[in-house]
Amino acid sequence: MTNKPSGARARVRQEMVADPRVLEAVVAAVHEQVPVYAALDDSRLPEVRAIAAWGLDRLLHLWATDSVLDPSDLRRFRGIAAARAADGRPVQAVLRAYRVAATVLTDEIAARAPDLAAADAFALARMLLNALDTLSEEMATAYAATSEDLSGDRDRALRLLLDDLIAGRHASVGALADRSARLGVHLPDPYCLLVAEPAAEGGADMSYEAATGLADALHSTGTSLSTIRGSRAVLLFPAGAVEQAGAVLDRQAWRGCAITGEGPDRVAVAHRLAADALDTAPAHAHRPGRVLTDADAHVLALLAGHPAAAPDHIARLVLGPLTDPGQAHLLAALTAYIDTGSASAAARELHLHPQSLRYRLRRIHDRTGRDPRDPWQRLTLDIARTIRA
Repeated sequence: MTNKPSGARARVRQEMVADPRVLEAVVAAVHEQVPVYAALDDSRLPEVRAIAAWGLDRLLHLWATDSVLDPSDLRRFRGIAAARAADGRPVQAVLRAYRVAATVLTDEIAARAPDLAAADAFALARMLLNALDTLSEEMATAYAATSEDLSGDRDRALRLLLDDLIAGRHASVGALADRSARLGVHLPDPYCLLVAEPAAEGGADMSYEAATGLADALHSTGTSLSTIRGSRAVLLFPAGAVEQAGAVLDRQAWRGCAITGEGPDRVAVAHRLAADALDTAPAHAHRPGRVLTDADAHVLALLAGHPAAAPDHIARLVLGPLTDPGQAHLLAALTAYIDTGSASAAARELHLHPQSLRYRLRRIHDRTGRDPRDPWQRLTLDIARTIRA
């Protein structure tokens, strides 16, 4: 036999739904008390807030009407669990978040209705216990089923893993490690993130087979992940294999940008740098057998007005060992060559034999990987030595 809902429940529900501070209190408590949620990046918080708003409204409705979760509620909880299995957020953490939210809900009701009737308080406790029990069973079952499906289709699961890394949808380093362990992979550290596309304009959209073929052609040891973004392939592989990338892309008439200097928690940043570099690099930046690097990407970001690093860091990326005091003579040779426009004129300015100046230019090439005679690489060197000054 159920108690007839009182008017107090409806009043409290209406107040709480209308007060945005209640939702913020729930989100803040989950963020503070559940480590996995504390590690979420800003791109995931709107989703957490939306789910919390829906859950808060539904639980208050169940209490105010003395009703139970309906089939549509259960379908939504199962969908949430499946999404968490795909992005690697542990189901235990998700269920704990609901328990934390239920505690906040109880405290907020108590603050608004200190004289709540015993029947209404008992109804609240009964509703929360029944709802948490039901959603725990539904979500655990859906989570396990989705995890099993993903593990069964390992290639798809690995693509989803890289897709989530690119989108910044990793909950925490621990959750990422758990997800990788379930798939039987060890993410490369240090890694290279390569974004590549056909060199010819207007090419067809990339296929998964083409992206996988590129990964295979690199012959890298360790784990390699690949996926596609429109007309581009995206690969994550051990950084040691990056030296092969230029030759592989050249054989397939592709061009690309390889980022090796970002940490494992910044795959999304690496992808954005590489993709923006391919969007903005002039055609002459793509020499046969060479891929754009971190330094190229950062210089292009600087030129576009949205640098992803400080100018002194960009200068160090481009100039490398030339920033060492012991290499001042090479930096002076580079400066004279860029300012005068020729090796002969630079040699005269520095009171050197032209052959000595050309020898220093070759050493600059060897030490930085950038040929001062190449128009694009000369521009990057010029920008680096200018912003360093």
